[in-house]
Amino acid sequence: MNAFKSALPGVDDWGRCGVMGVVNVTPDSFSDGGLWLDPGLAVAHGLELVARGADIVDVGGESTRPGAVRVTREEELRRVLPVVRGLAEAGVTVSIDTMRAAVAEAAVEAGARIVNDVSGGLADPDMVPVAAGTGVPFVVMHWRGQSASMDELASYGDVVGEVIEEVERQMDAVVSGGVDPAQIIVDPGLGFSKRREDDWALLARLDAWTRLGRPILVAASRKRFLGTLLADPATGELRPARARDAATAAVSALAAAQGAWAVRVHEVTATADAVRVESALRAARGADR
Repeated sequence: MNAFKSALPGVDDWGRCGVMGVVNVTPDSFSDGGLWLDPGLAVAHGLELVARGADIVDVGGESTRPGAVRVTREEELRRVLPVVRGLAEAGVTVSIDTMRAAVAEAAVEAGARIVNDVSGGLADPDMVPVAAGTGVPFVVMHWRGQSASMDELASYGDVVGEVIEEVERQMDAVVSGGVDPAQIIVDPGLGFSKRREDDWALLARLDAWTRLGRPILVAASRKRFLGTLLADPATGELRPARARDAATAAVSALAAAQGAWAVRVHEVTATADAVRVESALRAARGADR
């Protein structure tokens, strides 16, 4: 049984770890910036991700890579709303990746069924009331600060214990603000105010998140800790972001084996295969008992 499985309002139960495909409608995201700026191309890409095995499509209009500069609310709305609306009208389960309450609210009105806030409600004081009012699932990610300065905040004694405690405190704050606990998804925030060793430690101990009793989203796709792992042994040059998909799929299978509710990835096919293999293996082990 999936330790993190829990019914979420408006989201299907897939009977396995889900796959969240990424559509970044941005010019500056770290691995696919500028590819899907045109709304028509972005919608077509989202539909292609679903055809390849994505269960959810996560649409974002603002890069959160290390050092990224924020865009205006108006620009973010202009980028994401046509894409959210187009995908939702096609029957896709859409997640909106935003730290702004106004964007989250408008996206849900346009058909989004999940709000994926990398700040977990910390960046915008209006986000928690909006999440409570919409009633849709809300991602509470571990976050210590904006992208421009987040690497300076990566200081831990016990990274697993501290990250879980900080997420638990934010969950309490979100619930105190009116969000139903049944709406909450948690995310360890790989790469956000984390060193490479912190990312690996968090991945190795996903089982520790059972104490929170909520579904867990793992977003490791193409991140720097994978680029470092796969660096050229002769030059030390990091593996390019778009050449990290096989490693991403491996992480997806390992996360699924530890009970992840879903994994967020840029390239869907390999991960969709990986989580289905993990599910079949888990079922076979159960049948043998």
